[in-house]
Amino acid sequence: MSSQTSSHKPRVAVVFGGRSSEHAISVLTAGAVLRAIDREKYDVLPIGITTDGRWALTADDPDRMAITDRRLPSVAELAESAEGGVVLPVDPTNREVVYNEPGSVPKALGEVDVVFPVLHGPYGEDGTLQGLLELSGVPYVGSGVLASAVGQDKDYMKRVFASFGLPVGPYEVIRPREWEQDPAAARKKIVDFAGEHGWPLFVKPARAGSSMGISKVDDLSGLDEAIEEARSHDPKILVESLLRGREIECGVLEFEDGPRASVPAEIPPVTAHDFYDFEAKYIDSATGIVPAPLTAEQTAKIQELAVAAFEAASCEGLVRADFFLQDNGEFVINEINTLPGFTPISMYPRMWQESGVSYPELIDRLLQAALRRSTGLR
Repeated sequence: MSSQTSSHKPRVAVVFGGRSSEHAISVLTAGAVLRAIDREKYDVLPIGITTDGRWALTADDPDRMAITDRRLPSVAELAESAEGGVVLPVDPTNREVVYNEPGSVPKALGEVDVVFPVLHGPYGEDGTLQGLLELSGVPYVGSGVLASAVGQDKDYMKRVFASFGLPVGPYEVIRPREWEQDPAAARKKIVDFAGEHGWPLFVKPARAGSSMGISKVDDLSGLDEAIEEARSHDPKILVESLLRGREIECGVLEFEDGPRASVPAEIPPVTAHDFYDFEAKYIDSATGIVPAPLTAEQTAKIQELAVAAFEAASCEGLVRADFFLQDNGEFVINEINTLPGFTPISMYPRMWQESGVSYPELIDRLLQAALRRSTGLR
């Protein structure tokens, strides 16, 4: 490959951080990924994106990308400079990454063969970064522009799944203009939804993840506060009814012969939290049960549905598919994550570990799948 270094090892740019509310989760994921990449096989260039959008050259130091005393890490703390910026040229004929520092001559950092984006949420997982990399002609891990956008927007994700005949639970969407122009009418829309499907409701940002901005609303008195909390993350919000049953997850990974599903995992009820929220996931280290205690038939069904969701949204590389196993025995798909967390306690790598794919092998398979694919239409 012409853009490889003199050692002939593919050069991986691990891009992390970002402008979304999931910035810190991305830093945690980057630390785990950097620790797991086989340095005998790949050269690595860590690039952090600050919360204000600056691409920074960062230390290759996974130990600093961790939660310390319940304090979340940030790219600003890892950046080698408070002002310097990394530039990825939007030119398919040139993969040379350049570092600019005010008052200094631009420094060439070498060419990049593949990007491993570990950004979560808007401006990273939603197709925006993927579009930039397509323009640059640089292969990257994970789904393309369309699948990334669909996977980020829970409204359109559910519409796609429903159109493919996948089971989706009841939901309602409040778009930005609806709330801004007539909040009373928007509120009535939600109340009518509750009248049909019952309380409690879950009010969440339509385009966020890591359980950011989600509220469980037991009655009308908590509705406005929940809406404002969700809108602080995304002006478009989603309202879902409570699906009574078990939370089951399943990983999908792209192999040479196509996507395969992992053993599923179960997220048990968390006693200290109303639901599996951000604190439960990342601060209090709630753990799932891997593999999930399901029958052989149930396991086969959820694996079939997970791969079907992967294909319906035209995904590539990897997906974590989240389901509810309802009390009536039927599965309902809640959502997919096209760039699920890779922190040490994250469910996606744990499910694949139990399926016989170690963490380093998982990273290697994702990088090799990206290097096999062309950019552009495929």
